[in-house]
Amino acid sequence: MQNTLQQGWLERYFGIHASGSTVPREVRAGLTTFLTMSYILFVNPQILSAAIPVPNAFAQLLTSTALAAAFGSLFMGLVAKYPFAQAPGMGLNAYFAFTVVLGQKIPWQTALGAVFVSGVLFVLLSVLGVRQVIVKAIPTSLKFAVTAGIGAFLAFIGLKNAGIVVANPATFVALGQLTSAPVLIALFGIVVTSVLMARRVIGAILIGIVASTLLAIVTRAPVYAGGANGALVPFGGFTNGVVSAPVWPTSLVGSLDISGAFGLGLLAVVFTFFFVDFFDATGTLTGLASRAGYLSEDGDLPRARRTFAADGLAAMFGAFMGTSTTTAYIESASGIEEGGRTGLTAVVVGVLFLLALLLTPLAGAVPAAATAPALVLVGAMMLSSLARIDWSDASTTIPVFLTLIVMPLTYNIANGVSFGVISYCAIKALGGEARKVHPLLYVVAALLLARYVWLSE
Repeated sequence: MQNTLQQGWLERYFGIHASGSTVPREVRAGLTTFLTMSYILFVNPQILSAAIPVPNAFAQLLTSTALAAAFGSLFMGLVAKYPFAQAPGMGLNAYFAFTVVLGQKIPWQTALGAVFVSGVLFVLLSVLGVRQVIVKAIPTSLKFAVTAGIGAFLAFIGLKNAGIVVANPATFVALGQLTSAPVLIALFGIVVTSVLMARRVIGAILIGIVASTLLAIVTRAPVYAGGANGALVPFGGFTNGVVSAPVWPTSLVGSLDISGAFGLGLLAVVFTFFFVDFFDATGTLTGLASRAGYLSEDGDLPRARRTFAADGLAAMFGAFMGTSTTTAYIESASGIEEGGRTGLTAVVVGVLFLLALLLTPLAGAVPAAATAPALVLVGAMMLSSLARIDWSDASTTIPVFLTLIVMPLTYNIANGVSFGVISYCAIKALGGEARKVHPLLYVVAALLLARYVWLSE
């Protein structure tokens, strides 16, 4: 009886049935999303600890990362009511650590202040409706291209994490060693998950992740980080138990220097944080919303102000906790593909990040090779949005292609959106169709060009 009443409350608050979902499906989707993005618990502290020299930096940053991800995901789920998880963003954390702090010799406290200020700008533009207007000004074809580009980006990340695609000094990328343990585990996961998806088995992606993880553990395949000089090692077991007490980030919480971020030399840093996350998060949220079926025909996103504001508030909270910009995660697409359609999915992700503070060893039992198949196959599903584009008009298809191809090849969603918008405006204007472009889009294109010319990273 109590379980029925609980599901009834969840149903009313999140509108689960109206969204074509169920409580078990939302929970499963949240678990899937968490598993595909839980790597950030270990990667983010590794990157930021190089620039934040505090005692026990890795452990403190792991707690800050988990809390930032939990807050961002819970806020997105409870307030915006969308299945979009948030966590400290990859790319921006490297920019924070290696370019701003180590490269420009800016104190890490001041850099955190810059992240906080950029978050304030996100919230202001969201509340004023500016972000929504910009999203609406972007043509439908480019929105479909963003969805497909994110799919290609996800697939590329998955192939890279699996070791199927590796770096090559002559050709930039090349085929990895197909007989290596990570590749074999990933290929196993791809086959298992693909078959389950083709047979429409509920929870196919989650089953694939669990099956790949179990195979890696049972076979003692060297697919886990932790070896000397970055070498992969077999699963070491839970030597200190599954439960571990978190280390509170005493040296990080509230250490941001907001006043220092307003210094003349820091304005470019603030703008870069703001610019990259603005278009990265806007593109991610738009692509995810399109995949989940929430975008209207004219490109409107219901509850847009709350959704975009949640992104900014997450960045502010993350900076206060001592981590780089927190933003929407493209890995949320894995949960959406599992059927997640409401904020309950994001709430589950947030709760799991909180539990991860106590169950870090358990979260570490899932190797990148096991989650890579989910990213590859979800990416493949997202490319279906290309079928909704009219390929007979070059003024549309060329910007679509640039959006699609630039995202994975530059490892950056914002770059893909930028190339798409700039090329769309230029081709339409020079081709005699200037009036078919929303005036605001020309302003956005000009700002994007200015950023690349004067504020290039």
